[in-house]
Amino acid sequence: MPLRIVLMGTGDFAVPPFRGLLNSPHEIVGVLTQPDKTGRGHHQHANPVKELAVAKSVPVFQPERINRPEMLDTLRSLQADVFIVAAYGQILKPELLAIPRLGAFNLHGSLLPRHRGASPVQYAIWKGDPVTGVTIFQIEQTLDSGQVVGRVETPIADSETSGELMRRLAELSVPLTLEVVRQLDTGKAVFELQDTALVTLAPKIPREAGVIDWSKSGHEIDCQIRAMQPWPKASSVLQRYDHPPLRCIVSQVTAVLDSDVPQNHSVPGRVQGHLGRLLVGTGDGWLEILKLQPEGRKAVDGRSFVNGYPLADGDSFLANT
Repeated sequence: MPLRIVLMGTGDFAVPPFRGLLNSPHEIVGVLTQPDKTGRGHHQHANPVKELAVAKSVPVFQPERINRPEMLDTLRSLQADVFIVAAYGQILKPELLAIPRLGAFNLHGSLLPRHRGASPVQYAIWKGDPVTGVTIFQIEQTLDSGQVVGRVETPIADSETSGELMRRLAELSVPLTLEVVRQLDTGKAVFELQDTALVTLAPKIPREAGVIDWSKSGHEIDCQIRAMQPWPKASSVLQRYDHPPLRCIVSQVTAVLDSDVPQNHSVPGRVQGHLGRLLVGTGDGWLEILKLQPEGRKAVDGRSFVNGYPLADGDSFLANT
């Protein structure tokens, strides 16, 4: 028997699983998403969840505060069996969570209990995890701590950025979401407690997290650079002899394994143009910068940068503040 479902979400991560549910036999009785935001020039930012719901002629609600009594009354009137939540952006209080007959369930971009919090996809790359995934759990008041009802795993590619991984996880969540809803509908869902001994946290990432510490290992720096894309981006300031400091966004690096580059002579942050390549010292050797963007300029590859910005002995990247 089809379920009556309310969807709650705002970001791009929610769109594929929500589209899957909208195209399923279940009845989507309402979509809740964050209020529209107005940017420069009074232009409204596109809300992909709202656009999807409108295209499917589903009622859209955009409360400033979802837990207010009038919104709770509206949700009760929808008589939903299940709430499905993904990247919504508001805390759901117990009175709201008690409304749906079968409960409220959240899609989270990690293998819980690892990386509880607002930035699980970024942290999975930043911390060098070999695998990650999507977990669906029943929402309770404590952050991301509810019982797990489904998960899907996937390896993280060596070159994958947070933006790329986020898009891939969103697509992987579609069959997972449909299967969990089917199990809830048939009474076959299995609820699994999270192991509290394995909990790690993934709080919201601040802008300063993108500052590169060149004393870290090359692998750690590579993970940081990929984790910080598309935001806040990894950056550093290049100090060149007889030139003003130059802030650069660094978007792609690779390990230097050449036998003709002495690994033990690297100094963290020290740069050199080696055979036309842009090399920078780390805590355990050299990295080659493949792509970077000088402030106020377009992104270029490392070789073009070396040609356009001559380097002198002693020039270094420093952590910018």
